[in-house]
Amino acid sequence: MKVCVVGLWHLGSVTAACLSSGGHQVYGLDFDAQVIDGLSQGKAPLFEPGLDELVQKGIQAQTLRFTTDPELAARDAAVIWLTYDTPVDEDDRADVDYVIERMSRLFPYLQNGQEVLVSSQLPAGSCRRLQEMFEKAYPNQKTVGFSCSPENLRLGKAISVFTQPDRVVIGTRTEKSQAVFKELLSPFTDRIEWMGVESAEMTKHALNAFLATSVTFINEIAVLCEQVGADAKEVERGLKTEARIGPKAYLGPGGAFAGGTLARDIAFLSQLGEKYQQPIHIFPAVKASNDAHKLWHLRHLEKSLGGVRGKTIAVWGLTYKPGTNTLRRSSAIELCQSLLAQGAKVQAHDPSLKTLPGEFSEIQLCASVDEAAQNADALVIATEWPDYKNVRLNETLQKMNNFLVLDANRFLAHEISSVTMEGVKYITIGKSS
Repeated sequence: MKVCVVGLWHLGSVTAACLSSGGHQVYGLDFDAQVIDGLSQGKAPLFEPGLDELVQKGIQAQTLRFTTDPELAARDAAVIWLTYDTPVDEDDRADVDYVIERMSRLFPYLQNGQEVLVSSQLPAGSCRRLQEMFEKAYPNQKTVGFSCSPENLRLGKAISVFTQPDRVVIGTRTEKSQAVFKELLSPFTDRIEWMGVESAEMTKHALNAFLATSVTFINEIAVLCEQVGADAKEVERGLKTEARIGPKAYLGPGGAFAGGTLARDIAFLSQLGEKYQQPIHIFPAVKASNDAHKLWHLRHLEKSLGGVRGKTIAVWGLTYKPGTNTLRRSSAIELCQSLLAQGAKVQAHDPSLKTLPGEFSEIQLCASVDEAAQNADALVIATEWPDYKNVRLNETLQKMNNFLVLDANRFLAHEISSVTMEGVKYITIGKSS
């Protein structure tokens, strides 16, 4: 099957490479020539474990090609798969028109009977909007189906999630569309949850909103645990062993959610409430709670150090999460910027980074964890790279002026327990220090 994948950042490059590995003939389309040049040379636009190798394998097998030409990419394709990563601003408001405009560029090249599958993160109603735009532009000329399969992208595990999914949600309007998508995904799974298009769109919003609500719920419990002497990890265990909740619940006390994915769907649902004049209370409260929890590190640093102005803070890990080099919407970067704004000096280390973009030039990027810890007044474990479990903490902590460690998720709890030096203060979310 020939497939045209439109929009080749993280979601799109993973989708194109995986489809190619499944035996489809894939044309990756993007209007950014620099992105296309990189992919054509086997280099994805960002780091995802195994992605470069999978792209190169597809190119060598001649099942994967990249182009900026919409006519070439769309010609005779059975499926046009829309995979732009929807941009969000600092308030988690999505630039929906950015994606809609780029999809509309393909309208002149769509052919009768083709299927458009939308996986970009767009608000409910976007598939219908695209279909109405197309039908208005080409009335009674071409029949094209517009369906929805919400993205299920997970940084660091994107390839395995695509090729071995628990299930795939697809919203369609016709049995013909279902037959096409069943064949499309047959190399990977037959576990497809079929539903209406708007239901599929809402499923993504509801899923992310549920996860976001779970995160903020347990974090509010955790900060109260700190005050009363309870241990939030023990409370977590009590909740997850309750049959009505279960062991996989998103109830691990720790840092605020970041990256824009969960926050974007919270914003979508709040906006839908405003649009249809329906009173919505939970979702705005989730955002407010999460925004407040982002200040957890800063609050504890100021309390423990008597303020951070003039202090040196070591920060281990800067990327959005381990296994990627993405800095956008990273909570670690946000913390560094807050510390700098308060007059602190930041010495940071990240195993995936050799340099930092110019806008982060005030952060001192160090070549080693020891260099970052040198003369620091506190150490923050911000991104949980496995490398940090191998650090000789006794030796590293001795390089600091003050033996204060903030580790929100207790990532180094076992390693800290083996530290023999005295005077170490270890602060985690949900437990009295």
